[in-house]
Amino acid sequence: MNAVQYTDTRLFPGRTCLCLTALVTVLVQQPLFAAEELLVPIIRGNWWTVAGDPDLGQFTDLKQQPVDFAIWQAIDGTWQLWSCIRGTKIGGKTRLFHRWEGTTLTATNWRPLGMAMQADAKYGETPGGLQAPFVLKRGKVFYQFYGDWENICIATGSDGKNFARRTNANGHTGLFSEGLGHNTRDPMVLLINDVWHCYYTAFPNGQGAVYGRTSKDTLAWSESRVVAFGGQAGTNAYSAECPFVVETKPGHYYLFRTQRYGRDAKTSVYHSTNPLAFGLNEDEKYFVCTLQVAAPEILLHEGHYFMAALLPSLKGIQMTRLEWLPQSKVRPKASSEKPE
Repeated sequence: MNAVQYTDTRLFPGRTCLCLTALVTVLVQQPLFAAEELLVPIIRGNWWTVAGDPDLGQFTDLKQQPVDFAIWQAIDGTWQLWSCIRGTKIGGKTRLFHRWEGTTLTATNWRPLGMAMQADAKYGETPGGLQAPFVLKRGKVFYQFYGDWENICIATGSDGKNFARRTNANGHTGLFSEGLGHNTRDPMVLLINDVWHCYYTAFPNGQGAVYGRTSKDTLAWSESRVVAFGGQAGTNAYSAECPFVVETKPGHYYLFRTQRYGRDAKTSVYHSTNPLAFGLNEDEKYFVCTLQVAAPEILLHEGHYFMAALLPSLKGIQMTRLEWLPQSKVRPKASSEKPE
């Protein structure tokens, strides 16, 4: 088992804000079982910008940045985007949610619709602490999972545009947490055989990990377990941000886990046949590749995959097309080229 790298100049054609040649590091490993070949996510074509740096009125700050976000389709067919804007003048932890609306996934510069939500202390939320929304539709209900700086919370709605907080017996929104001061955040949820799998990150002892919990009804949740930690992605507080899990086909799960934002963005991808086990310092078993993107969200629409991610400037959100190639078809990087 050994590591190779490949370069594909098709990844970011025409993008001067990123390297014209994108570098992806791939770990070559044996198929996990016969007749199945590991897939590698490949970015195809140009990026287009869907959201920029919004006008927040009295809360606008030159230092603000649209970061972790969610994209989904509302009942009326429009596409909704909510992003956590950090560094605003709202006070507290400086974060709030802003929303945009697009007619299609391929449309550019979606229409900004203003501030969507801010933290409310009466629900036990940390002032200015809203982080990383994620929306999933189940039946007739849209579930929005989000972080309040210390807890994972839920809001629900019926049209995909308006959401109301769901509170517990004490009137608070918090579902669960990894403990005070550990910044439990960045929820993403995948339904597997009618079981809700919630992935999120936190950094007890200053070490970031991807955690997982399961539920049959979104009300009662299992105890947490660490589903990814360490390896080449590192163990610092921000080494396991924005977890996103994709099931490419039954029983095959790919975890996207971000380490760096900005022009030096880095997200590591891991594969597993167990949705709650992507490796604890076990790259030789699970690591697939790295991508030069931050906080990616993967969308499957009408049989086509799309990826949305942060702009390198951290002043907006962009989108492109995504493909999955069998590892045998990934072109190795020439040995004369410099490694990442």
